[in-house]
Amino acid sequence: MASLSAGRWPENHSCSSWTHLHWLALNWASALAGSHLAILLFAGCGNSALSSDLFQLGYTDVTSIDYSPVCIAGMRARYAQCQGLQWVVMDARDLAFADSTFDVVLEKGMLDSMMVAEMDPWNVSPETIALLDQVLKEVSRVLRPGGRFISITFAQPHFRKRHYAQPAYGWSLRHATYGSDFHYFLYVMCKGQELSPADLVLGQRLHELACPARPPSFLQALDSEDYLSALEL
Repeated sequence: MASLSAGRWPENHSCSSWTHLHWLALNWASALAGSHLAILLFAGCGNSALSSDLFQLGYTDVTSIDYSPVCIAGMRARYAQCQGLQWVVMDARDLAFADSTFDVVLEKGMLDSMMVAEMDPWNVSPETIALLDQVLKEVSRVLRPGGRFISITFAQPHFRKRHYAQPAYGWSLRHATYGSDFHYFLYVMCKGQELSPADLVLGQRLHELACPARPPSFLQALDSEDYLSALEL
């Protein structure tokens, strides 16, 4: 696996946090994909230009999915000239792909959005734990042996690693921290490698959380499609 030090953000480069996150995603997806023949999945793509930027770097087999039909229609029209980019309306909890399809699966803020209703990150509701588990099981299923899952998020390791560190996913887990005043985090999971003993303990703690059950929180069709499609992630 590539070292978690590949690439370097230019010194004294002024930019927004989202711009830096985009750079991280582009840098790591290309570094871990390696060959331009790699098959990539961008889950929860929103209207990010990341898929197009990967295409410009020579990665011509990139599938981008989002649950918003308006978003996907707009992205398909915007990048119609990029033959090889695929835009599909899909729920990340139920990926319509065969097992072991992708070399790299990438998400940038998608899992954060699924946890937005959680008020206490130390005590995540059983419903949200189950929601993330559905997504992560699907990601693991569609990854090829040796494939990488890249997750870029604002969630600190003591909150997020326990969700990723589940033996059922069949992957190892590493992370790196970026930013100075405001931090964001890169997590890389490698399919077919084992979790460290420390990460196994973290994963077990997830199921020891005591949190009262509440009605499930679903992705709402009532969310404003115009608002969602205007977000540049």
